[in-house]
Amino acid sequence: MLQLDRLIITQDAFRLTADWSARPGSRIAIMGPSGAGKSTLLSVVAGFFAPTEGRILWNGDDLTAVPPGERPVTILFQDQNLFPHLTIFQNLGLGLRPDLRLSPDDRARIDAALTRVGLSDLGPRRPAQLSGGQASRAALARALLQARPILLLDEPFAALGPALRSEMLALVREVADETGALVLMVTHDPEDAKALGGDTAFVAEGVVHPPVETDLLLANPPPAVQDYLGRK
Repeated sequence: MLQLDRLIITQDAFRLTADWSARPGSRIAIMGPSGAGKSTLLSVVAGFFAPTEGRILWNGDDLTAVPPGERPVTILFQDQNLFPHLTIFQNLGLGLRPDLRLSPDDRARIDAALTRVGLSDLGPRRPAQLSGGQASRAALARALLQARPILLLDEPFAALGPALRSEMLALVREVADETGALVLMVTHDPEDAKALGGDTAFVAEGVVHPPVETDLLLANPPPAVQDYLGRK
């Protein structure tokens, strides 16, 4: 279980709080207006930014002081974070071995992951030779290889068109089902939250509210969500 235990995050005049937990395998959209702190929350869970107060627990273990690379976390950013000078195969290989000294088993796993996301023939290409959708698939394949129990998505598909974004979200659901990962996905779009399935934690006025079933939240939105959606 992921527990955000009385978390307080501050940056100058900015302040964000969160105090809730989520079971393994949960899919949670983190939705709210720009500047509310959605990406900041993911950065804290990933370990790139330390909370001012409170703890982050995973299955009872305190992660608050654990370095990012040692956390049970994979994060996908909007730019996909693929190294332009490496091939797609090598980019995936970094997820297994930072020195790229890949064993035959490692190579077989990379081939299987590329096939799984529909990129079986594109391993030798470099990121600049891929479309936006293909780059998103490559980044997701790397997450599949790492198979860590917490998957953070910081709007990695925001630049894609609606049809391709829907396709990628379906692939995220499949990957999460296969790995059992808990998914936290930052989004501005209620349709993406619905497509992810599961719950939504709405961020407003300095609070990351506890997750609520997405369909229920959108069907009966509280005032802050109504304002965000533009409903009267």
